[in-house]
Amino acid sequence: MIASTVPAGKGPRKGSHRQTQVDPLASLRAPDDPPWDVYLTGTVFLDIIFTGLDSAPVRGTESWARGMGSSPGGVANMATALARLGLRTSLAAAFGDDHYGDYCWDALEHGEGIDLSPSRTVPGWHSPVTVSMAYEGERTMVSHGHEPPPEEPAPDCPPRARAAVASLSPGVSAPWIAQAAGKGTRVFGDVGWDDTGAWDLAGLPDLRHCEAFLPNAEEAMRYTGADSPRAAAHALTEYVPVAVVTLGADGAYAVDRRTGETAEVPAIAVEALDPTGAGDVFVAGFVAGTLADWPLADRLAFAGLTAALSVQEFGGSLSAPGWSEIAAWWRRVQSVEGQSQAALRRYGFLAGLVPEELVRPWPLRRAVPTIGFRRSA
Repeated sequence: MIASTVPAGKGPRKGSHRQTQVDPLASLRAPDDPPWDVYLTGTVFLDIIFTGLDSAPVRGTESWARGMGSSPGGVANMATALARLGLRTSLAAAFGDDHYGDYCWDALEHGEGIDLSPSRTVPGWHSPVTVSMAYEGERTMVSHGHEPPPEEPAPDCPPRARAAVASLSPGVSAPWIAQAAGKGTRVFGDVGWDDTGAWDLAGLPDLRHCEAFLPNAEEAMRYTGADSPRAAAHALTEYVPVAVVTLGADGAYAVDRRTGETAEVPAIAVEALDPTGAGDVFVAGFVAGTLADWPLADRLAFAGLTAALSVQEFGGSLSAPGWSEIAAWWRRVQSVEGQSQAALRRYGFLAGLVPEELVRPWPLRRAVPTIGFRRSA
């Protein structure tokens, strides 16, 4: 495991994340490319985050948080993570016609440079809201919202894109996924907990259109009946070419049926403050590495790194790292006393990817969703 005894930044960093970017696909771009690198669709929430809680709220009492903030959440976590890694991202989502919807639209379009041309504002529909309370490295969330009208942005007619990220739901088939795959779009599927308890891969009809499937260890074992996450990953390749199983604090394991590659990358040791959005950031990192044609082990290491950087900050979309955070981490870990050289070599691909001008002094002054809250060193 690589040592990363690096404190996250203290205090807000002014300005947007739309800074000088690394383009991981620069050497692969051609005039006839699709206009977008990644397309996705889903529900955007307004996330309100309370930080600085010493413990979980107790029934019948009032708890005070030392900080709070807000950011777009839901599918916006994934879209933001993709955009900050330099991928041209297009999002189809419904937005409420309230102040919350206006704020989320502005933050995504102007703050992150995400294409919202497939999205629309729904008159008379208020934005879904999630309140998240972070404490002891965990989170508790309360959400409220209503289903948008059935004529929400037309996901059955996706734009041309190199890739798409699809959230698969048991027993549900989304027509846009088959259409996107039919156009040559590489589909990356993730999945949530199966509340039906069926855990039947046949109940995920759109899995056959996916190039990669990225469940966590518990989900993978339940879907396959395997007795270990690694065995589950191999079993999943009967259904999808690439299976990636996240192992929590133990890292991740992946299998590529087409090339015969397997890869296992341990987790990076970090102080985890808030896991919100970490899964989305992991998927975004894996998508970026895949589109850049990196080896499977490099893709897995990069995905794990981006997720590790995200959990050191509070919030979902606000904690997604950009290239400056990645560059600063890479420079810093090389100077950690007693650092494992073997572990450093696992991330050596970053040396030829991150330019010097993106490297800034550590600790970074990162944007965190809080007002007036500082962590001790």
